Amino acid sequence: MYDLHDIVEMKKPHPCGTNSWEIIRMGADIKLECQNCGHIIMLSRREFEKKMKKILKKAAQ
Repeated sequence: MYDLHDIVEMKKPHPCGTNSWEIIRMGADIKLECQNCGHIIMLSRREFEKKMKKILKKAAQ
């Protein structure tokens, strides 16, 4: 399961060329920040779970 500050891979890459995103906010919506260009997007939890491919790196506990 994913958690705050995990780095995740989405099914489609961002136009800047990278495919890794950091989860920076969790709730009913999930806010993601691109690890390459810093662009921030917000997805509903349902949409995020559909578009997420895998967890690349777990947040340090």
